[in-house]
Amino acid sequence: MFFLVSKLLWLLTQPSNLAALVVAAGLLTLFRKRRRGLNMVLLGFGCLLLFGFSPLGNILIYPLEQRFAGLAEPSEADHVAGIIMLGGFEDGWVSAGRPGLATNEAGERLTGAMLLARHLPNAKLVFTGGDGSLWGSATAEGAVQRYLLESGVAPERLVLEHKSRTTWENAKYLNDILRPKPGDRYVLVTSAFHMPRSVGTFRQAGFDVLPYPVDYRTRDAGDMIYPFSSLDAGLQRVDMAVKEWIGLVAYRLSGRSAALWPGPSP
Repeated sequence: MFFLVSKLLWLLTQPSNLAALVVAAGLLTLFRKRRRGLNMVLLGFGCLLLFGFSPLGNILIYPLEQRFAGLAEPSEADHVAGIIMLGGFEDGWVSAGRPGLATNEAGERLTGAMLLARHLPNAKLVFTGGDGSLWGSATAEGAVQRYLLESGVAPERLVLEHKSRTTWENAKYLNDILRPKPGDRYVLVTSAFHMPRSVGTFRQAGFDVLPYPVDYRTRDAGDMIYPFSSLDAGLQRVDMAVKEWIGLVAYRLSGRSAALWPGPSP
């Protein structure tokens, strides 16, 4: 129920959709109240331009990416039991109709985890992620498994979880499978902007995690002053960042995260 409600609410409230809905409502209002309708249309278009071309998206996402920046690469001395690779990098819709594993711009979650798997040969390689789409089926379950095995990962090292649709379910279902014991440490690999919410969630589920952020969308603080060159790029960045900030608050209020603003130490 939480999954369905959160998806529907986000569909209606993400900044790009909300601005478009204001424009649509303004156009409808024009027929009855011309001045009010015109104001709503202008407000909606103004928001689209602000979200799309201004550096707002980078301003919002940069603090998320910096929260766990510059961490040392884990070693055998850290007693790593496993490497947890969060899904979201796989394009399940394309993978279902094409040979191989199709990935999106979050593909560094996969490549980063694979590099760690070579660096930590005794650690389990854990993948978690299911079909998080609201409509239709977009799972790449078989494609992910085939890719990892064909890349040389030993079958006995693999742990695959394909039921989860949210970050909380990632942590909850993996807790049921891995049963982490005191002293077990897991490297958590996900996009840098998603790391704060992920760390808080996995800590709440009983994991001792070493954050390993990848898939950065900003280079440095200087990106917060440069506008975007295309409307869609800016809108996508704002949507992505706002979703994480809302997620941090919602997860804390619902008891799914150990902190409102999880940091490098619990």
